[in-house]
Amino acid sequence: MLAFAQSGKVFDDLSLPSKILKGTRKYAVYLPPDYETSQRSYPVLYLLHGGGDDQTGWVQFGEVLNIADREILAGRATPMVIVMPDANTGTRGYFNDLKGEWRYEDFFFEEFMPFVEKTYRVKSEKRYRAVAGLSMGGGGSFMYALHHPELFSAACPLSASTGPLSLEATKAWLEQRNLKGTDEQVEAYYKKHSALALVESMPDDQKKAVRWYIDCGDDDFLYEGNSLIHIAMRKKEIPHEFRIHNGGHTWTYWRTALPTVLEFVSQSFHQ
Repeated sequence: MLAFAQSGKVFDDLSLPSKILKGTRKYAVYLPPDYETSQRSYPVLYLLHGGGDDQTGWVQFGEVLNIADREILAGRATPMVIVMPDANTGTRGYFNDLKGEWRYEDFFFEEFMPFVEKTYRVKSEKRYRAVAGLSMGGGGSFMYALHHPELFSAACPLSASTGPLSLEATKAWLEQRNLKGTDEQVEAYYKKHSALALVESMPDDQKKAVRWYIDCGDDDFLYEGNSLIHIAMRKKEIPHEFRIHNGGHTWTYWRTALPTVLEFVSQSFHQ
């Protein structure tokens, strides 16, 4: 039966103009099996790639088409549009830089999300929007949902780069990259780009704003930041799921994690 079922479609070389980033930005999109035959609108998952990949990473190595089709057809995930932006071209990363000369995060929220909602039949309410990603994209998932809990119902960082764990680590990280700023700039950067700092300073009224699923392999070199965030969330009584599975910082791990991510965000979309 499933062999003859309708399949979704992936387009991985799409683009849009950006005034903020002064150029053309690429993205990929997964459209669910019934997208072209229905009139309905869909929930949307923003799925972020890691450092060194681009918008094709989740398509080529993550097998998003096969995995999403399988989970949707089996009823474990609800039909959704999955959008994968490129954050590798120009300056790598999902954030604004120290001095505001490269403003990727502003591009994402001010240009990219509105473009997606205008171009595709996706629902624009918070309850139907989620973010997930691996490594650098896990960091993007953390920061975007922590910066904008009013926009995302669920966030699923996988093997996440969680940002600096202290102000001193922020200074060292910036110096390694020849990025110098005033003490005030460095402190502001730390407070905005350390997931740990953002969790520890989270207001009480935001503790249940986002459903969290955090996953990191037991052999992953990023285990410390993810574990510390889990501990900080427990201490602050922020509801979340935290998983450590066997594995490292590999596509084998992330392909295995993706079905659970799709199921988790679908639970948010079904609420």
